Amino acid sequence: MSEFQARVLELASKIPRGKVTTYKELARALGSPRAYRAVGNALACNPHPVKIPCHRVVRSDCKIGGYGGNRLAGNKKARLLINENIEIVDEKVSLKKYMFRFR
Repeated sequence: MSEFQARVLELASKIPRGKVTTYKELARALGSPRAYRAVGNALACNPHPVKIPCHRVVRSDCKIGGYGGNRLAGNKKARLLINENIEIVDEKVSLKKYMFRFR
């Protein structure tokens, strides 16, 4: 695992239950605001899904996106988010209501 991947996973582990953040926000918090695709690739390599809650990272357009490196696994991601009382409407999450920003 690269240092960048480890930093992404460490930051993702700080997203609280019941909140989401975006790939872009994670990239910004890492000091690389345009590296949101690299953040997504790092999350896809997460060796401990759920424990490191990469399911709490969504797209900037509010769509929930893929899960575990599989764009078609959105249903599993949706179930995990719903279990955390995050409402999903039309495959989207309200960032106004659930957004977590890193300080």
